[in-house]
Amino acid sequence: MRVGLISDIHGNKVALDAVLDDMPPVDALLCAGDVVGYNPWPAECVAWVRAEDVPTVMGNHDRAVAGGSTFSFNSQAGAGVRYAREHLNEDAIEWLGGLPDERLALDGRVKIVHGHPDNPDRYTFPRDFAPGLLGDEDVLVLGHTHVQHSAVFDEGVVVNPGSVGQPRDSDPRAAYAVLDTEALTVEEHRVEYDIDRVVSAVEDTDLPPEIGTRLLEGR
Repeated sequence: MRVGLISDIHGNKVALDAVLDDMPPVDALLCAGDVVGYNPWPAECVAWVRAEDVPTVMGNHDRAVAGGSTFSFNSQAGAGVRYAREHLNEDAIEWLGGLPDERLALDGRVKIVHGHPDNPDRYTFPRDFAPGLLGDEDVLVLGHTHVQHSAVFDEGVVVNPGSVGQPRDSDPRAAYAVLDTEALTVEEHRVEYDIDRVVSAVEDTDLPPEIGTRLLEGR
């Protein structure tokens, strides 16, 4: 089975559309959280994930939007949370609040978390990838850092597909991955998208303009 892996869409529908257009045929999709936050299309991104019934976990921005708290968030992140709450209806906010911190997929072979198996808000960078992150699953999928990376161990695979909507690895292209569950291999993909369109859309809102311009540098 081939499975498309996405994470950290962050309300960037332009990047999401580019990823979906670029993605090769897959049998399923999985999302490692943070559907909303930062960018100006939270409602559209939530609607797509729900319509496609993509198994998804709760990211820290999803939790903040659902709970209405921006504690510990910087000004850009806080602004994105407030914007999302203003532009999502009650049903969408309730859906975000009902997302789990972790979930098993594909008969338990794949575990999805946002940050770390022990703490959904903990950043797990490529240097932290190790067999000890894995439990009984064959594949651990996580996000949160916005840094694309995968590692194959005797015990299984750990993969961060990177961020669809706000890469932070100095590569501005939208990121995703494709998992082969039989071969236990991962293909890392990047795709260009119309970042200028996002910059203009941000400027048309009351969001900080840096939310758009930072995308040009992949940070």
